[in-house]
Amino acid sequence: MAKNNQSDRRNINRLLLNSDASHKYRLDEVMAFAEGFVRMENVVAVVSDMQRNSSHIIGGRLGQMLGIQGYNSDSTIWEEKILNLMSHSQQQEKFLAELHFYNFLRGISVQSKENYHLAASLTMNVPDGASIDILHRMFYIYDQTGHKVSYALCLYGVKPYYFPDGSFIVNSLTGMSERIATSRAANILSKREAQILALVEAGYKSAQIADALHISVHTVSRHRQEILAKLNVNNSMEACRIARSLNLI
Repeated sequence: MAKNNQSDRRNINRLLLNSDASHKYRLDEVMAFAEGFVRMENVVAVVSDMQRNSSHIIGGRLGQMLGIQGYNSDSTIWEEKILNLMSHSQQQEKFLAELHFYNFLRGISVQSKENYHLAASLTMNVPDGASIDILHRMFYIYDQTGHKVSYALCLYGVKPYYFPDGSFIVNSLTGMSERIATSRAANILSKREAQILALVEAGYKSAQIADALHISVHTVSRHRQEILAKLNVNNSMEACRIARSLNLI
């Protein structure tokens, strides 16, 4: 199971990965911001650098309870030490919620993107065998253009008693929130897009897909481009891998 989890993370590793972003903030500035949260809110903070494909974990007092000591860095945007505290199904739910959030942000204005963050309840297993209910919050920090993500900031803290189960898209400016239903997260691809991607995975070419579904090649090409955009990948092979790992096809 651990091997499958690592494969899933490698497949999803390209999501939001941005190698040529013009950063609005330096890494040390974002890290200082994250350290403030760790001290004031007793959270574990993770800064993922999308340009350098690395993550930086600040443990703090809660980190000690979770077996994460001090400061840790990893050569991937996925915080392995955090993910390994969750079950495989919990990781999948987390990935789906984050992917849904990513696609939500695709559909709103540049000026509004930074008003939103993801908030979700998780369960983590601690070294002594017990479990802790955790509130996960994820914020994206954009580059100079406001179109590409430079950093992702994740905060993991003990879940307040009043926070409900599930995942939510939160507008911190208005206080409004929208629950991400599991069914909606799992339906990031439309039925037609999932159908086309399944045929791509089976080795069908665009012309063959068009014949099989009785649609034009132009329509197939348009769907394939939208699939790549929704999964934020560069080619159909990557799309198939990510979609399969998340049970989207």
